[in-house]
Formats: sequence, structure tokens, C-alpha cells
Amino acid sequence: MRRTVTFSDAITLPAIGQGSWYMGEDPHQRQQEVAALQAGLECGLTLIDTAEMYADGGAEQVVGEALAGRRDTAWLVSKVYPWNAGEIDAAEACERSLRRLKTDYLDLYLLHWRGNIPLEETLRAMENLQRQGKIRHWGVSNFDSEDMHELWQEPGGEACVTNQVLYHLASRGIEYDLLPECQQRQMPVMAYCPLAQAGRLRHALMDNPILNDIAQQKRISVAQLLLAWVIRNDGVMAIPKASSVAHVRENAAALEVTLTREDLAAINLQFPPPAVKMPLDVV
Repeated sequence: MRRTVTFSDAITLPAIGQGSWYMGEDPHQRQQEVAALQAGLECGLTLIDTAEMYADGGAEQVVGEALAGRRDTAWLVSKVYPWNAGEIDAAEACERSLRRLKTDYLDLYLLHWRGNIPLEETLRAMENLQRQGKIRHWGVSNFDSEDMHELWQEPGGEACVTNQVLYHLASRGIEYDLLPECQQRQMPVMAYCPLAQAGRLRHALMDNPILNDIAQQKRISVAQLLLAWVIRNDGVMAIPKASSVAHVRENAAALEVTLTREDLAAINLQFPPPAVKMPLDVV
């Protein structure tokens, strides 16, 4: 059974979407990236996440090319820089994103991280964009629990439909308070970098003998195991970037993976859940 996540208005999507960070940076990779995104849609990974920051808009252009003639098959997410999150600047930034994406609306628009513009002004900007039909929903990214408390106390703050944060097996800090509070409010969390960034942490996960043993027993890859772990709880969506058709198909297959109590107990011994509040990890 494929795991799903329900956003507001009873919008139910597969619990794995498609990220686009680092897409659009190498022209020689463009067609492969477009093909990967299109293959993901064909596999049912309908949420595509991008941002004006990624490759200075280049990732949005790749996504726009991938969606040509199939916009209605995707649930499209983009993000605005914090310094563009004022009432006037947000409208202009959103228009630029829409042009690059070759669409007239976003399904979801996120504040990429918190900046100096007051939350109340950003909320007004989001509400204006909704009234104009430019965006259907709005949310935030890289907000810790204190930031979410402030947001929820703002008039209209309850309309936030998601918080996109760093979350993977080697970075479990959100489990202490942020994730439970979002789950209590039935507000999904979107996990970026669910396989960890390339480097020491990525190798620590991919080379871990226990994780490899569990993956071998299930006849899956460690990457699929890590994705299944991230989406094991209700209300969590993973948005891995996959720039090849093969990787996208592998990601989609992780929706079917089920972890047993024994699996989770063994994983917790290797990578314990947080015992105290930790600062939000960001990349």
C-alpha cells in the first residue's frame, strides 16, 4: 500500500515527491533532468518542489520544460527568498517564478526561510496572491518550533499548510517537538534532503552495516530504506532530488516499503531519536 500525505482541502498526494535543488546548473544535464521529472510524474510522484533560489531560477525553468503539456498532472511548489517576502516584492517574485515555470498558478508557495520582513506582512502578501489566483496555498520552510508558534499566533497563520525542513535519519531533531506539534495540527511536514547531503553524513548512512543488512533482507537499496524511514509516520513527505529516470523509479518504489517494529528498533539503536531540544538543522 502506497503511503500518502493529506494537505488542506483534503488534497492527498503520494508521500514521496520530487525535489529540484541543483537542477538547472549544467546545460548538458538539462534533458536528463527534464526526463527524470517527467518519469517521476508517470510513476505517480506528483509533487514537484523548486525555488527561485535554485540555480538562480534555472531549476524553475527545467521544471517548466518538464511540465509542458502536462501541468495539470503536477502539484507544483516553489519558494520565495525571505527578502522578497514583502507585499510588493512577493508579488513580483511570484510573477517571475510563474514565467520561468510557464504556468499561471502555483499549488503551493513557501517562504524559503525566515528573514527580517515581519510575518504579518508576508501573510498579507500570501493572502493577496491567493485572492489573485496566483497561488492556491502557502506555507513556510526552515521554521523551527518557536517560529511556528509565532506564525500560528498571527491572524491568518493557521492557513499555513506545511513546513519544509531538513529531515533524515542522521538529523532527527524535529522529532522532539516540531514534528509532533505539526502532526497534532494535522499540518504535513516536507522533508528535504531525506537521504542527507553528499559527504560524511551521507556515507555514514549508506555504509552503515545495520542499514545494509535490513535493506538486503528486504531486497531494496539503502536509499529506499532511508526514504521509507522518513515517511514511516503520518504527515511526513520526502522530496528527494533524482536527476535520472532510474533513481526516480527507485524512489517511487520506496512508497511500497514497510518497516517492522524490529527494523525500527534496530535503526534506533544506530541512530537514536533526540532526547533534548536541538536547534533546527538547515542546509
